[in-house]
Amino acid sequence: MNLFSIFEVLEKSSDDENARHMSQYMRDQFPFLGIKSSLRKEMTKDYFKEAKKEKRIDWDFVDYCWEKPYREAQYVAVDYLKHMNPLLVFKDIERLKNLIITKSWWDTVDGLHRTIGDLVLKDSQGDEIMVQWSLEENLWLRRIAINHQMFRKEKMKKELLEEIIVNNLGSHEFFINKALGWALRDYSKTNPSWVRGFIHKYEKELSKLSIKEASKYI
Repeated sequence: MNLFSIFEVLEKSSDDENARHMSQYMRDQFPFLGIKSSLRKEMTKDYFKEAKKEKRIDWDFVDYCWEKPYREAQYVAVDYLKHMNPLLVFKDIERLKNLIITKSWWDTVDGLHRTIGDLVLKDSQGDEIMVQWSLEENLWLRRIAINHQMFRKEKMKKELLEEIIVNNLGSHEFFINKALGWALRDYSKTNPSWVRGFIHKYEKELSKLSIKEASKYI
């Protein structure tokens, strides 16, 4: 199966009405074909199954996805990288960084944060790079840094989480303050006392949105 044939399949299934609604939902940031997530994943699963057998990541395919005008193509790349996650190596971090800062919006950025999170665990430099990203001017790199440890539960590096959040306190950016709250809320399911203590410690510096999100389960 040729991975690039995915686009022929997708384009034949376009739906103008869905496309209009999907684009509106994303504040008209990008054009859409109008293919819903469940259908897109059904259409691509066999291609990805075959791609895994090659035991290598086709970065030409990923780049081609990112160049395509319609948003579903970027979603295909995000899905592909999730499937190929075990084959990612630490030097791929720069390729992933380029995806994050290109055609950026919360949908693709949030789609990549777990892929990034798994990757940085593979190298001792990972934590340092996440701290660097937490200080970047680009808000999407900072959002990745904040959320990259989500779902780690007992494996959460608390000191790293605190350092990254502190680096972003005082922000007036919605997507950053929302991410801070989500990261804390997720960890509160595992360690509620730590999160309560964190909120108390930084209450004057955390935004109301971050506190609201972080406090949902505690």
